[in-house]
Amino acid sequence: MMRVVRLGCCLLALIGSLIFSAYSSRSTPQGAQPHASPPLFTQDATALPQKTMPPPIRLLIPSISVNAFVEPVDILPSGDLATPTMSPWDDVGWYESGPVPGERGSTVIDGHLDRPGGYPAVFSHLRDVQVGDTVTVIDAQRKILHFRVTHVALYPPQDAPLQEIFGNNAGNYLNLITCAGDWIPSQHQTTLRLVVYTSLE
Repeated sequence: MMRVVRLGCCLLALIGSLIFSAYSSRSTPQGAQPHASPPLFTQDATALPQKTMPPPIRLLIPSISVNAFVEPVDILPSGDLATPTMSPWDDVGWYESGPVPGERGSTVIDGHLDRPGGYPAVFSHLRDVQVGDTVTVIDAQRKILHFRVTHVALYPPQDAPLQEIFGNNAGNYLNLITCAGDWIPSQHQTTLRLVVYTSLE
């Protein structure tokens, strides 16, 4: 079976079913809007975990001067991941069907690399983040959570480790994703995906 998964700015054809155990025993990858969203997976709504923490409202990355409002996003009826709508180029999107930042598992937040005309967007300098940098999340109760960057990786779309990005339950993780590399006009995508992996301090 061939499943089409939107990976950031691209359409990625994956052969076979990608099954994860991140939040339930059955989950399959789904999609994302161009220029903003990574590959995601859906799960049976009855199996979604009970949220034990308030949702995030701001994301701060001091090393690259990011101070962004966090909009909850989810899967659209089309199967694509919705992107921020209130301020699409300056806000980031938290996949609200996944863990809340600070909960066990892999929280995913994505953001645009650039905006129409090639002007910088919220994650235009995400590539400059270094191992050891701090990523801070402020939740709806004004609690501050600090995450530390553990590694930064670039992947061709077809080689992105979906289980590691979305399905790692070994700790409390926050993974930030955007597009990277060169723009391929004929394919309406970039050549790479950038993932910044962080762990709760």
